[in-house]
Amino acid sequence: MGLVERLVYRRKSAIARQLLQLAFGVEVHPRTEVGPDLLMQHRGQGVIITPRTRIGSGVTVFQQVTIGRQAVDGTDDEVGFEAIEIGDQAVLCAGARVLGGQGITRVGAGTIVAANAVLTQSTGDWEVWGGVPARKIGERPRRPF
Repeated sequence: MGLVERLVYRRKSAIARQLLQLAFGVEVHPRTEVGPDLLMQHRGQGVIITPRTRIGSGVTVFQQVTIGRQAVDGTDDEVGFEAIEIGDQAVLCAGARVLGGQGITRVGAGTIVAANAVLTQSTGDWEVWGGVPARKIGERPRRPF
């Protein structure tokens, strides 16, 4: 496990959060739920993750990924935003945006969100999504957990 991942797991400490933000440009809210074996490629440079996010185990996050909500006005409750769930072994490629709307937006287990894709809806498991807005462009072979 690298330094960035160690700091992410210690992000409830103000010092760890400051180090993440200042040294790597990474912002992971203390209330974000992060499963084991998170991998932040390229030190997670520029990654931003909203507090209402649940990340499964073995997830890979590349640089410049944003996980947040679509709405810019109002509170989460006012716009009906509940959470974003990233399934086990999902891969969020460089520059991907996962933007939740009303309810829960789920990236399925093993799903790949391609580089610079803007995902605004839930996916199934072991799929490949790409484009702006993102759409399903393929499937991925299932791998045992």
